[in-house]
Amino acid sequence: MIARFLLMLLVMGLAAPLLADEPVRSGYEFMEPDTRRLQDDDFLNPGFFLVEDGQRLWSAKIGASGQSCADCHGEVEASMAGVAAGYPVFDPAAGEVFNLQTRIHSEMVERMHAPPMAYDADEILALTALIALQSRGLEMRPTLTAGAEAIIEQGREIYETRRGQLNLSCAQCHVDHAGQRLRGDMISQGQINAFPIYRLIWDAPGSTHRMFEWCMQAVRAEPFKRGSEEFLALELFLAQRGAGLKMEAPGVRR
Repeated sequence: MIARFLLMLLVMGLAAPLLADEPVRSGYEFMEPDTRRLQDDDFLNPGFFLVEDGQRLWSAKIGASGQSCADCHGEVEASMAGVAAGYPVFDPAAGEVFNLQTRIHSEMVERMHAPPMAYDADEILALTALIALQSRGLEMRPTLTAGAEAIIEQGREIYETRRGQLNLSCAQCHVDHAGQRLRGDMISQGQINAFPIYRLIWDAPGSTHRMFEWCMQAVRAEPFKRGSEEFLALELFLAQRGAGLKMEAPGVRR
């Protein structure tokens, strides 16, 4: 169904597109009041089931080392305060981009000697939600390191490239037509400050890369793999694009 909506957008066009330099606005501002209330209430927010799993895992002994996250880092509220607001980051020594999820996975495998897990594994996503919560209310400010500019440009190119059978780019929806309605839905700027989110149409939590995958499938394109170099570059670009927005994780989106 979403593909038909996007096709209608492509064929008909929408009048008066927003300017590319429009001030950044969280997806929260584009949501219906009922969805906002769901996110605002920590008791009702379904994303907090993921946080609860993360709290349990934080103290669980993981891997051959027999250690837990808490054994090294102590209380998550203190040690992880503000950490997620600085991700993703390009690590010059490793020569790659780490988002919060891949950093957690790296720590678990290399330091705790846990077996490798798939991207978006339940355990990693839960710990990501728990750590991201410790930055809620802080400004998203990804750390810029030497060499990051080239990765950001790679992400920008992916963002602005038309793809799929519908021949649409991310920017055509989330820059050119942000704030306009596509049938009953309002198009947001596609910001990532609320991830991981609980998405109501999925009836499940999800990461930025799951959302990227869904969007590419919606325009009938072959998506990159979750955790891929391409999606990490796109995530770094979007984090820089939305710098200054308040962190909201765990968010709720339709």
